[in-house]
Amino acid sequence: MRTISIFCLITIALAFEIGVCHGGKLRKNFYKDTCPQAENTVRSIIWKRVASNSTLPAKFLRMHFHDCFVRGCDASILLDSTPNNTAEKAATPNLSLGGFEVIDEVKAQLEKTCPGVVSCADIVALAARDSVSFQFKKPIWEVPTGRRDGKISRVSEALSNIPSPFFNFTLLKQSFANKSLTVHDLVVLSGGHTIGVGHCNFFSNRLYNFTGKGDADPSLNSTYASFLKTKCRSLADNTTIVPMDPSTPLSFNNNYYKILKLKEGLFQSDTALLTDKGSSSIVDQLLDSGKFFTEFSQSMKRMGSIQVLTGSAGEIRKNCRVVNS
Repeated sequence: MRTISIFCLITIALAFEIGVCHGGKLRKNFYKDTCPQAENTVRSIIWKRVASNSTLPAKFLRMHFHDCFVRGCDASILLDSTPNNTAEKAATPNLSLGGFEVIDEVKAQLEKTCPGVVSCADIVALAARDSVSFQFKKPIWEVPTGRRDGKISRVSEALSNIPSPFFNFTLLKQSFANKSLTVHDLVVLSGGHTIGVGHCNFFSNRLYNFTGKGDADPSLNSTYASFLKTKCRSLADNTTIVPMDPSTPLSFNNNYYKILKLKEGLFQSDTALLTDKGSSSIVDQLLDSGKFFTEFSQSMKRMGSIQVLTGSAGEIRKNCRVVNS
């Protein structure tokens, strides 16, 4: 393992390519010759949809994350269940995902202009970047392309690989390490919680029954907890949603870290970042907005290269919801 690790480092240093040690090479402008308008097409459709639906950036960012953590960034999250197989989409963490119809729209357009060329996996990665970047009117991280699509999607693998909002720091650290991501990546990528919503059933135990004795989580700001109780009326509420960042829920910024410092992280997995000295120090560093955007860009590129299929591996799906026949 040591030899491989050193080899990987040398390879990356020489090639300056993302994903070399994750199963293949991704590169900038992968479709320059085969489908020159690919990235413009994705951005055009995504920006158009985000302009009329401000919830999409959080949805696409989460979709990309959930995709990459199961079998790598191979668009396995997009596959529908079949009579013989229950797909990742059916796993509890994925039931609240959305935006699949927009991915279908992008794919349909690309199949018209460049049939069989652009992977669904690249579309998901680009959609995450472009949707979050809409508010800035420019890309805020680079997305090397060249991913290919996987042919397998299993509900059990989603359940065992996607980090839970109930995780403590040890479990979070291990979950990210399993994907060759560091504690630094964990803290930086958690900043994505600055947009989007949380469902009551994923945090209401912190309000009503934290240790099984009808108590509240003492690490949660009591004023904020009282506010959350006005939204989530009971442990049984599994439909109500609340913003993860109550002050700027639709703006992508570093406000998440300010919230953590106020003990207003919505999930146990958010608060967990303050329970380790190293990760807590990283939280403090990311209170600097410029630092956050720089680091988020780097961590997203690392996450987007997890176990990618390249070259002749996998396939280029014609329809993102089904494997090619």
